[in-house]
Amino acid sequence: MKNDFVSSARSVSDLKAHLVLTTKYRKKVLTGEMIARLGGVINDLCQKWNCKVIEFNGEDNHIHLLFQYYPQMQLPKFIGNIKSVTSRKLRQEFPEQVNKFYWKKVFWNESYFIASCGGVTISVLKKYIENQDTPT
Repeated sequence: MKNDFVSSARSVSDLKAHLVLTTKYRKKVLTGEMIARLGGVINDLCQKWNCKVIEFNGEDNHIHLLFQYYPQMQLPKFIGNIKSVTSRKLRQEFPEQVNKFYWKKVFWNESYFIASCGGVTISVLKKYIENQDTPT
C-alpha cells in the first residue's frame, strides 16, 4: 500500500481503516448490482466526509471498505451515516430484493468491525522508536 500523506491546517497524517458491515442476521441479501450501487453511494459519502475510498467490495451478506481519513473525523458518526444512507438507498432502489429478507426497517447489523491499517508492522515501528538518537 502506497503512503499517501494528507495534510490539513495543523497535521500531516496517513490514517487508514478497514470497515466491515454485515447484513442483519447475516442474511444473504446483497446482489452484485446492489454492491456496485453501494460502492457509488459510499464513494459519494466519503467525498462529503473529506475522506477517500481506497478499496471497496462485498459478498452476499457483508461489505468491506478500506478508506483514508483525517484525524478530525468522528468515525462512529461517519459509520452511522454510511449505514443509514446506504440502508435507505437500498430499500428505495431494490425494494423487491430487500423485502424478501426484511419486513422491518433494518438492513445492517447494529455492530460493525473496524481496524486501523498502516504501512508498517508494530514491530518495525517499535524498533524505529527504540533506535531514536535520544539526546544526553
